[in-house]
Amino acid sequence: MDILITIAQLIVFIVVSPFISGLISKIKNNIRMRKGQSIFQPYYNFFKLFAKGEVVSQTASWIFKVTPFVVIASSLAAASLVPALITSGPSFFLGDFLALIFILALGRFFMALAALDTGSAFGGMGSSREMFISSLVEPAVCLVIFAVSLQFGTTNIASFSHIHMVSISSLAAVAALFFVVIAETSRIPVDNQETHLELTMVHEAMVLEYSGRSLALIELASYIKQMMWFFLIAQIIFPIALPIFGNGGQFFYWFLWYLARILIIAIAMAVVEASVAKMRLFRVADFLGFAVVLAMVATVCAILGV
Repeated sequence: MDILITIAQLIVFIVVSPFISGLISKIKNNIRMRKGQSIFQPYYNFFKLFAKGEVVSQTASWIFKVTPFVVIASSLAAASLVPALITSGPSFFLGDFLALIFILALGRFFMALAALDTGSAFGGMGSSREMFISSLVEPAVCLVIFAVSLQFGTTNIASFSHIHMVSISSLAAVAALFFVVIAETSRIPVDNQETHLELTMVHEAMVLEYSGRSLALIELASYIKQMMWFFLIAQIIFPIALPIFGNGGQFFYWFLWYLARILIIAIAMAVVEASVAKMRLFRVADFLGFAVVLAMVATVCAILGV
């Protein structure tokens, strides 16, 4: 039964995560008073890419070919540690916040290697920028995890996946985590998923050599990672008890509130993207430095018990 629930959760992440990305794009276009693309455009892109062939550089090694599978596997493994539907079993108790960060770092490491593997100037540029940003993101994430662990007494994600009091420490930790998610999901003002300009590319520069099914898997992995981060923010700031599958009414209420929480975070992300401009690369240090300050405030508040 636990295995079936885990598989069901992964299917939910795979099916719903592209919709969240399409929703954010639609909200941004509405704010900018544009018609924009369909809310289901990520699904169209995925199936279009999956049906196409691939072009692989002659200088690429096995690292380039295996990276899309490592990236999607790391995203699915991280998603299986998040108790969205899972209420028991090994994944529920092994869902450690630190383990989740290390699993996602594995995918980032292979992506950086694959971008360097083809010998492309754009790939090397994207890899160096990604490593620069990740070196600023990880201290903020570690401080957020420390603050959350002080508040709940453990780094296990299941510990704050229940009804709990929302404290000042939680608010500061969520604010810092929101800054981190902007960088992790390659969004403005840190990165821009829609650009192909040399001066502003980070994530797009790393995946520029990919095409066809490999690119489809990498894009799907980014959607899953985004939905997972949104869920973690929602569980801290909008706590709700995990569903009981035998109780249909409670599960229906949980599902509606789950969608509402994700919608709130998606709207906040879209408003931020539509309201600010893309930063210069070296200004990102100031942006993520503010996230570190917020995480330190969350840690101090957790120590003081507020």
